[in-house]
Order: sequence, then C-alpha cells, then structure tokens
Amino acid sequence: MIRLRPALWPTLISLPIFVVSLGLGVWQMERREWKRDILDRIATNQAAAPITLDELLQGDPLRFEYGRVKIAGSFLHDREFYLAARSLKNTVGLQVVTPVKTDDGKVVLFDRGFVPQEKKDPARRAEGQLAGTVQLTGIVRRNQEQRQFAPDNAPDRNVWFHVDVPLMRSMAGGKPDPKLDAFFLEADAAPNPGGVPVGGQTRLDIPNDHLQYAITWLLLAAALAGVYLAYHWENGRLTVAGRTKVKT
Repeated sequence: MIRLRPALWPTLISLPIFVVSLGLGVWQMERREWKRDILDRIATNQAAAPITLDELLQGDPLRFEYGRVKIAGSFLHDREFYLAARSLKNTVGLQVVTPVKTDDGKVVLFDRGFVPQEKKDPARRAEGQLAGTVQLTGIVRRNQEQRQFAPDNAPDRNVWFHVDVPLMRSMAGGKPDPKLDAFFLEADAAPNPGGVPVGGQTRLDIPNDHLQYAITWLLLAAALAGVYLAYHWENGRLTVAGRTKVKT
C-alpha cells in the first residue's frame, strides 16, 4: 500500500491548480457537446427548404435557428441601425440592420450586410435603398446579448455593438412580441443594386476545437499530479508497503 504524507506548501500550491485544470477539462468537454449541438442545428436547418415568416412564427422561432426564411415587406430605411466595428476583406465598416414592415404590420429586423465606412450615409448607396415591397430571404439568428468586455450599445447615437432586438424593434415602431423579439434575420448572399450592403455575412463554418482544449487541460492536471508525487517520493514522504523511502 502506498502512503502519502502531503507537504504543506507544495500541496497548497498544487491542489488549486490541479482542481482548476481538471475542472476546465471537464468544462471544455461540456462545451464540445454544446458546440456539436449548434453544428448539427446549422446542418439540419441549412439543408431544409426556406419557410415563410408565418410558418416560423407558428412555434418557437429559435427551433429554426440558422434556417432560411422568406419574407415580404417594405424597408424602413429612415430607421436604419448601424453595427459598428465590422470588417470585410480588410475593409473597415459596419453592418446595416434595417427594419422590414410586412403587409400585416409586423416589424422584423433584417441585417442587410456589410457597408464600407465611407458609404455609411444612405445617400452614398442610394441604389441599394430599395423602395416598395421587396421579397427577401434571411437566416434566422437569435437575439444577441452583450459579450464580456464588449462596449455598451449607444442607442442615442445609433451606435450598436450587438443586436438588441426588443429595443431596436421598439425604436422602429414595432409592438412588443415575445416571438418577434427573439430573433432577427441576416441577409443571404443575393447581391444588392450598387453592390452594397454586402449580404451573406452569416458565419456557418464554426470550429469545434473544444476536445483538444479539454485534452490539454487534463494532461496539465495529470502532469502536475506526476510532479507532485515525484516530489514527495524524492523527499521521503511517499512510503510503500511497510518500506519507507528516506532521503539521504
């Protein structure tokens, strides 16, 4: 039988690191399953045929997240919202989120895509300011929450860093609705007159590297345990079957 007499300071230093490393390894495995669920949802919903807005609203809209939805309505160009700090092919710019009003009065947020900074002014991209009823196809995305360390939205200056669907819809004249407030649509890659906004900005190739992260943390925990035991063996604090290893 192996007996261990833990040394105070090595134990106080090693134990928290071991526990944290082990915990991070387990957490990364859980994240891996979470990411796999997202990737499966993307694959399934992207493979499905586009549905109508009414079909989307028959149940929980987020069941069709990353799926394609057809919508008809009029752009409310005078109520555009601008997502700041975006880039495309090394060009700095923003993304234009324009409310769409359907014939029956629903207001849906539609992210039309990327616009270079010099074309933020709608007058500089007049060709793309489509008037009248338009037929659109968008990808369902869930309402976004502010990420840690991300800047706050500044609605008074129309500067946004994440899509706050309930607030944006309210500012665009939309009535509160739990279903419509749960999602927005991102434009597909269909070109707009004049070339901007540039749609098709939805990222669908999401990497899943959590397994290798988990292995890294678990190996770190195992290596630390090995160093800890080796230290105690060398210092005579590890005894085996009645025989004591004494440091000379």
